[in-house]
Amino acid sequence: YGRERAALTAVVITYQPRSALRDVGKALGLSLDQVDLLSKSMSWWDDRDAMRERLVEAGFDLANRVIHDVIELTQQLIGFPRHLSQHPGGFVIDNRRLSRLVPVENASMPNRTVIQWDKDDLDAMGLLKVDVLGLGMLSCIRRAIDLVNGYRKPGTDPLELGSVPPEDPKVYEMIQRADTIGVFQIESRAQMSMLPRLKPKCFYDLVIEVAIVRPGPIMGGMVHPYLRRRQGLEPVTYASEEVRKVLERTLGVSIFQEQVMQLAVVAAGFSAGEADKLRRAMAAWRRRGGIEPFREKLVNGMLERGYQRQFAEQIYQQIQGFGEYGFPESHAASFALLVYVSSWLKCHEPAAFACALLNSQPLGFYSTSAIVQDAQRHGVEVRPADVQVSEVDSHLEPINGARPALRLGLGLVKGLKVNSLLRLVGARKQTIFKTTEDLSRRAGLDRHDLSCLAAADALAGLVGHRREALWETLAVDEPTRLGMAAVPVAPPLLAAPTEGQEIVGDYETMGLTLRRHPLALLRDRLKMKNIRSAQEVAHSRNGQLIRTAGIVTCRQRPATASGVIFVTLEDETGYVNLIVWNDLADRQRRELLSARLLAVQGQVQRQGLVVHVLARRLE
Repeated sequence: YGRERAALTAVVITYQPRSALRDVGKALGLSLDQVDLLSKSMSWWDDRDAMRERLVEAGFDLANRVIHDVIELTQQLIGFPRHLSQHPGGFVIDNRRLSRLVPVENASMPNRTVIQWDKDDLDAMGLLKVDVLGLGMLSCIRRAIDLVNGYRKPGTDPLELGSVPPEDPKVYEMIQRADTIGVFQIESRAQMSMLPRLKPKCFYDLVIEVAIVRPGPIMGGMVHPYLRRRQGLEPVTYASEEVRKVLERTLGVSIFQEQVMQLAVVAAGFSAGEADKLRRAMAAWRRRGGIEPFREKLVNGMLERGYQRQFAEQIYQQIQGFGEYGFPESHAASFALLVYVSSWLKCHEPAAFACALLNSQPLGFYSTSAIVQDAQRHGVEVRPADVQVSEVDSHLEPINGARPALRLGLGLVKGLKVNSLLRLVGARKQTIFKTTEDLSRRAGLDRHDLSCLAAADALAGLVGHRREALWETLAVDEPTRLGMAAVPVAPPLLAAPTEGQEIVGDYETMGLTLRRHPLALLRDRLKMKNIRSAQEVAHSRNGQLIRTAGIVTCRQRPATASGVIFVTLEDETGYVNLIVWNDLADRQRRELLSARLLAVQGQVQRQGLVVHVLARRLE
């Protein structure tokens, strides 16, 4: 269509508590340190009273006029537009020049333009907007399939997306265990808690799994009735035969957006046009006043047709939930296909899948460290980054008669410039490097590049341990790189770093370690305090009082969780999921939000394979 007739959609980014605090604090003359302290003391869910409490805890004087103004102005600013951003994939298309209709500006990428209106404004004006959204998992699957085909035996049919064996029992067994780190859509904590209860056994179960852990079904109160009916604990009932035809495939509860629309037609007498307007209102997520105008017609229509008021109110409540976020069935089916393919790759080709995940970051919920640890638990040999063998991206190395090993890429080294990496790999193709000086000269690396490689222990194949490698980089100066003779210096006898120092260095420079988990170093001391590992927690009985500890990897406060905060701890044996109620979060806010290593005393809550710890005390 060309630039004049198509442009990207904009999104108006509004102020949230932290961003408002930062901008107001700067505007009122607070120092950057004070602004940082202000913003770090706040959470996105804090209201005015909570903000005051947090600032007092952080040491600010509420009687100070500036601090008083910061609080008042921040509250006024929350929700106001902050800046114009670019929609992830919305395009506006017209058969005329768009600049005649709406203001258009250049995007940051060359030859791209952005309309200066929010996507909701475009809907109100009736302009055509098409969403062309990209999924990182598609790239990840393509990379994984390419890796698998790279080491398959000659003459073997290549693996393709369409040739992945369907309905593999081993894949569903893995999914039912919630062994889904890295898998598309079902890797979140909420999904992993749902999987052992829903126990998907076929593709359509995955379609339901994708759609059911959403605000629509959750706020509509559909999750627990569906699970009880699926487990045979509750009879499947229908308000009428017409309702049965709509809801039979989901055991009498509405999970998909289309079902809500169909119920409006068959149970409330909506016309096709009115049902489409309802769909549009549901699609305008979180827009105030979007669903409410339909309440009276929906409820009264059901009452007139003989349905109970309780059923009518329940359907309206579901529609309100879908106004927050609900999946169309076709959308869920498309996602379920990627869920199955990514699960199949994780189950049968764990090395290729982990490698593809690393090369597709940022993607999903998990850090590179968690991805590597999970791969190791699945029997994948993971080898460190090394200037003599590593590529820019992670890659697979063949092992005779066994699964390939995963070699970490140099692109994981923090601070290393991309152009430096490309020169390094290009120079190594001629012949391997003999010394650090040889590496520096042939690859054109400066001292910063060499220091990054040394700190990441990527020079171990050339020099030795980290300290020796860092000393070597100090000896490589500009005269050496220019081909001039270097002054010989006798290398000092440097003590090798301790295991703990090596682990800290790995995390600082690579974001992960192939050595022991940090908690493994503390395990003897933790045992003396009767602190259990994640594996021991997983085997604890329901209601048991325990103590456990781990590195905090995730804190979540979903809008559908009534203020409950979910925390995930990690140790050398796995993960522990904590539930922190509001009263404890208020009493121990500092420990909850600032601790990197967190211990908890609490009660085990077990439901089949799903285990949580209800926190009672944090430290």
